[in-house]
Amino acid sequence: MLTPVEEAGLAGQRLAGRIRKALWSLGDARLAELLHQIEDAARAAHLVYLRDDVEETVRVFATPIAALPDQLSYVRTATLLLSNALRRLPELYLGDAEVARVLALPPEEDAWLRACWGPQHREANPVFARHDAVCDFASPGWQRSLQFIEPNLTGVGGLHMIPAAEQLISRVVLPVLHQRDPSLELERAQDIRGLLMQELVDHCQAIGRPPRTICFVEPKYEGAGPDEQGELARYFHDHFQISVCHADPSELSLDGDEVLFRGQVIDLAYRDYGVVDLLEVAAEGVDIEPMRALFRQNRMVSSIGAELDQKACWEVLSDPVFSRHFGPDERRIFQRHLPWTRLVAERRTTLADGSVVELLPHVLAEREHLVMKPNRGYGGTGVAIGAATSAARWAELVDAALADPERWVVQQAVTLPAMDFPVLDDAGAVHVEPFYVVFGFAASAYGLASLGRASQHHVVNLAQRGGMCTLAVGHPPGRLAR
Repeated sequence: MLTPVEEAGLAGQRLAGRIRKALWSLGDARLAELLHQIEDAARAAHLVYLRDDVEETVRVFATPIAALPDQLSYVRTATLLLSNALRRLPELYLGDAEVARVLALPPEEDAWLRACWGPQHREANPVFARHDAVCDFASPGWQRSLQFIEPNLTGVGGLHMIPAAEQLISRVVLPVLHQRDPSLELERAQDIRGLLMQELVDHCQAIGRPPRTICFVEPKYEGAGPDEQGELARYFHDHFQISVCHADPSELSLDGDEVLFRGQVIDLAYRDYGVVDLLEVAAEGVDIEPMRALFRQNRMVSSIGAELDQKACWEVLSDPVFSRHFGPDERRIFQRHLPWTRLVAERRTTLADGSVVELLPHVLAEREHLVMKPNRGYGGTGVAIGAATSAARWAELVDAALADPERWVVQQAVTLPAMDFPVLDDAGAVHVEPFYVVFGFAASAYGLASLGRASQHHVVNLAQRGGMCTLAVGHPPGRLAR
């Protein structure tokens, strides 16, 4: 007998097959034309990544990945539960010495957290998060395949790219698929910008300020990374009829308790800036007191509590020693969907099966089943895949991790779903290539948004020159016969 979860996966499998069939029925010439059209539309939509001040157009894959409403409902529930647990970490960090040991911040960052965190944050802790995960929606085991790889609690990428890519595929590809298969029902997923806007409005209400002026703060003049916040600020201004500004921290000033941008009072700020980045620019002479004021007054999204963003969060959530901090529903989700993750150190620890081992011998012996990552790194930099690393090199990496003041984690390797996408070669011919797919899920009380990324490398990230794939809401072509 099939369970409802398995039935949903098989329905998703059939739906994915129909999408592929409809796309490939176009023939090579029409498909090549469609791929060129997508590339031109991506450039026009300013889907770019900056590398040394040079704009590179991000590749958007033609094949949408379909997920059924029931599947997305489950993912939203799991993601939201995870995000709410992570919101409580600042209180655990400040009140439990063992949690503080695992999530230990450098002294200056720790001082910022302690100075800026207050009673108002306990009442309303705004964190807009996007958690990286894998999920094979076209499999009977799709629910078990959902694994959250790491958290992203602040400055999440994709706020412009996700909806721009979804709009592109909705406009360029979905009508073509429907023309080839009129019974194929696909629609755009939820717009992450709407989720963010509602979170900002809700937080303004929680702190008693009207949302008159919202400021997007990022390193405007750095010339690296996704070029998004300027586009995002323009969208918010045009669609929500509120005053929006786009600032570098150096452009902010203080007037009493108020923070200003070019003389305009800021009610709430959304940041793509960490405290460690602020400390760096402060050393160069930038006045960072306006940013500190926004943190302290709880007028920053994500809050100062998001400075605990690190891969070791998974250890706090899933190690039985900390289970007293979480309820039974949370523990079930953690056990099912968080891969075993531990800080690299000489110590004993608990494995996923409940047994207790010496960590370092286990890490060396289980190399082929593990991944090693910088605890607070991002962009895929420094990630080592045990199965693709020699035993000798792995031992060197373990020694280096032990000696590095920037701590490292090991994590149980997860299976990355692979999907075939049509691509153009240098001669303009169409052929199929497999790509690993990773999602970033952002959930709120108002819905679920996702960022799909695809790469032929095990480290799937736009910073590693991956591409974007879109998630579409699909409706099953029919239930299984009983």
